[in-house]
Amino acid sequence: MEMNFEVNMNEYLPLRDVVFNTLRQAILRGELKPGERLMEIQLANKLGVSRTPIREAIRKLELEGLVLMIPRKGAEVAQITEKSLRDVLEVRRALEELAVQLACDRMTKEGMQELKQAAKEFEALLGSASDITAVAEADVAFHDLIYLATDNQKLISLLNNFREQMYRYRVEYLKLKERHPQIIQEHNDIVESIEKGEKERATKVTCTHIDNQVQTVSDTLKHIE
Repeated sequence: MEMNFEVNMNEYLPLRDVVFNTLRQAILRGELKPGERLMEIQLANKLGVSRTPIREAIRKLELEGLVLMIPRKGAEVAQITEKSLRDVLEVRRALEELAVQLACDRMTKEGMQELKQAAKEFEALLGSASDITAVAEADVAFHDLIYLATDNQKLISLLNNFREQMYRYRVEYLKLKERHPQIIQEHNDIVESIEKGEKERATKVTCTHIDNQVQTVSDTLKHIE
């Protein structure tokens, strides 16, 4: 197993979180390939840590859908399949549709200002950042403000639990630079429709936002396969 990534120590994070973030980024960037075995001893030696934080990280990555546990073989990086993409994004579409409708009614002035700022920060990062995971985090932050505006803790909890499973597909989509203008426009349309309380438009734009992601990543996967 050839590993071209390194652990970046962070004095503010526990070691298990540093190891998790390192392996997660390596998978999302393609430094650890789909189907590649994750050998605890080799990873521990490579990152200069014990096997315990490696084991904990692999468990968390399995929960995110980034790693699969194969009977009698152990852990390996999960394949990105069209079926898993559609399963994840079908649920996201339904939850986000509800969230944006509630946000139209419940978004505060302060929340609206934060949402506009988040849209600007995402756009700025999209045009300048070489780290795609930083762009993905800005996209997450934008959508999180819509969830927060619903003031529905059950819905927020569901979306938060589901967020990690969406992350991989979000990254794959954001890698496609030709889609960036469209994504920015969709974000701006979502902001405007929420501000005006236009539920029907907000719902339509949100659904289009998700559907475009499904179609684009699905097309990419077909070319890979």
